[in-house]
Amino acid sequence: MWRCALPPLLRYPTVDELGTRAAALVARHPEDARLRRAGTSRAGTPLWLLSVGHGSRQALVVAGPHANEPVGGATVLRLAERALADPTLTTGADATWNLLLCLDPDGLRRNERWLRGPYTLGHYFRNFFRPGFLEQPEWLPDGAAGAVLPETRTLLSLQDELRPFFQCSLHGVDVGGGFVELTRDLPGLAQRVAHTAARLGIPRELGPYDTLYWPNLGPAVYRIPPPRPTDLAAAITEAAVESTWFHPHRHGTVTAVVEAPMWGVAAVEDGTPPADAAAVLRTVSHTLRRDAHLLERILARIRPHLAAAPDTARLLAPVEDYLLVCPGLADAWDPDVGAGERPLPPLSTGHLTALRIAGRRLALRTAGLLHQLLTRSGTDPADALPELDRLVDEWCADYHDGCGARWIPVARQVEYQSRVVLAAFDLAGRYAPACSRSGESGWGSEATVPMHRE
Repeated sequence: MWRCALPPLLRYPTVDELGTRAAALVARHPEDARLRRAGTSRAGTPLWLLSVGHGSRQALVVAGPHANEPVGGATVLRLAERALADPTLTTGADATWNLLLCLDPDGLRRNERWLRGPYTLGHYFRNFFRPGFLEQPEWLPDGAAGAVLPETRTLLSLQDELRPFFQCSLHGVDVGGGFVELTRDLPGLAQRVAHTAARLGIPRELGPYDTLYWPNLGPAVYRIPPPRPTDLAAAITEAAVESTWFHPHRHGTVTAVVEAPMWGVAAVEDGTPPADAAAVLRTVSHTLRRDAHLLERILARIRPHLAAAPDTARLLAPVEDYLLVCPGLADAWDPDVGAGERPLPPLSTGHLTALRIAGRRLALRTAGLLHQLLTRSGTDPADALPELDRLVDEWCADYHDGCGARWIPVARQVEYQSRVVLAAFDLAGRYAPACSRSGESGWGSEATVPMHRE
């Protein structure tokens, strides 16, 4: 087994630590590693690109596309160390690894209240931040030509400059299991994911709510359907929208989205048929409606007292996004409401567990953001903080006691994600060139497949 020169990872690196550690790595390996500023965030933070190797075939790995998913930053540092230690990944593969340390450093900074620990569910959700859907840099609501965010434009420029044969987007699942989403099949990946997950004790998510209607390429591996234009609510919950995952497809790129869990739930890997799926779906959908209505009432109470400030607007945007999509998701999952419009696929126990987790996630994130809106203002004129504290505690207890959510140490999260990336890189090197030579367009003959996207 390969050894890493980095010290044991006990916590996630911050934005500043990512840059410092990458610079130190380049100083130790000046012949084979380079660090350059690929762009600048909205707040003026550098977007650093760490490159390892001198091969003609480019691999692009993007960390931190979602602000609350910090595992990718540690993973790119681990991948850099591995590529420097193992020439089969660079010279032997005629490859250069291009590692974007963090796509949304401004958002990651806003998560630093919980980033250093303690790693408890309550501490995480009370300090959680993820921007509104329109501010997430991988999404292209107006196409590549209409990209507004400087982080998005930086990534698009890198894709067109490098024309990578392989792109990987590093994501994290707060509660659940690991899985992979691909723009093109990589035969054999599901078996490698299964082996890695078993070795490291990581549950595989066999029915993520994101992929409910997506083609299944193997256990915990899913094919991302082609993008299609849609409105905001449908984009968040139903449609495969245009994104930076698809933009480099014209260069023959295969994109892998690798999800690594923070708190694992064993039941997401349960493929057995449930005793009464309809009853579970009713409970999940009714719970989501109840929680959303409760949070809407709390928002209405506190909104008149919130200051009209940029920070308030940034926290309110995701709150409004989550509350926007809750009714549609509850209806889609309710067997008494949504079955006629678009029947759910056959559901395993793992699917139902994932839906339960997803509904609770929307409520907890919303409650946590509302909690921050009040605590950062320093006042609670609507007397809502005690109620929000009670809800966060109650819902986190449901994750821990009801779903069996257990913390996965940071080092193990990183090891899992790194190994899955390396497996996908290896398989992409075997299959992507053939696809590119054949002139495969990717999705022209496929029907559009709806998806769920939080």
